[in-house]
Amino acid sequence: MDYNKVLVAGSGVLGSQIAFQTAFFGYDVNVYDINEEAIQAAKERLTKLKAIYADYFNSEEKAELAYGRLSFSADLAESVSNVDLVIEAVPEVVQIKQDFYNKLATVAPEKTVFASNSSTMLPSQFAEFTGRPEKFLALHFANSIWKNNTAEIMGHAGTDIKYTEEVTEFARTIGMIPFVVKKEQPGYILNSLLVPFLNAGLSLWANDIAEPQTIDKNWMISTGSPHGPFAILDIVGMETPYNLNLAKSELDPNYKLIAEKLKKEMIDQGKMGQATGEGFYTYPNPAFADPDFLKQN
Repeated sequence: MDYNKVLVAGSGVLGSQIAFQTAFFGYDVNVYDINEEAIQAAKERLTKLKAIYADYFNSEEKAELAYGRLSFSADLAESVSNVDLVIEAVPEVVQIKQDFYNKLATVAPEKTVFASNSSTMLPSQFAEFTGRPEKFLALHFANSIWKNNTAEIMGHAGTDIKYTEEVTEFARTIGMIPFVVKKEQPGYILNSLLVPFLNAGLSLWANDIAEPQTIDKNWMISTGSPHGPFAILDIVGMETPYNLNLAKSELDPNYKLIAEKLKKEMIDQGKMGQATGEGFYTYPNPAFADPDFLKQN
């Protein structure tokens, strides 16, 4: 592996984390997003991450150096110039990803390897749009990447094993524990387990079976888990579950019901989750973290 410079495309919650983690472990990182407003939001997220990393790793100096390795641009051609690896973290919408790879393929250097952080979609869905299917695979991270340090690597039928091995080694160099998925699976390992769990909670809420805190409390007491589905949804944010349920809304009316309720009661109200200070809980002191939360009603 001879990667030195990395582009992270998409600077949302996880994209920003990937960028800072990569910079923290010594790589020069370009952060790309679609316009200057998005870039400004990225700078704000990454400034907050600098404080988180300084505290978690007990080193303000390393966190400051990491921030200094970041550069920002809304120009894709400029962002991808001379990079060795692109990690795509754009929204979980098929058309957006297809359009991104179509554009990226025309401006990226021949040497550049492409990796998608898509949480549920398959590399084979986008390989033809990359212009280099043999150098394209998935590289998926968990949220709160600095402590939940897993990296799932998944190729498609046309991925050259050389690049699977290179990206696996890259993941190790940025402090990740890599997990190679043997064949394509929507959701890899983590989200194959997590998404049905979260949607089960969302379905109970959307169908007015129980309130979010009731659902979380039941799960936490019954299993000993530190988080219920709605606390986890606040960490993930509302955009991804909304997009995933919207994409399936024609397959099952329950997906449509969930998407509509997320849109009306959360997204339209600006309740996007932990990152915005309010989701199903309010932050920085969510009710589920209160020692009395699990006591009898």
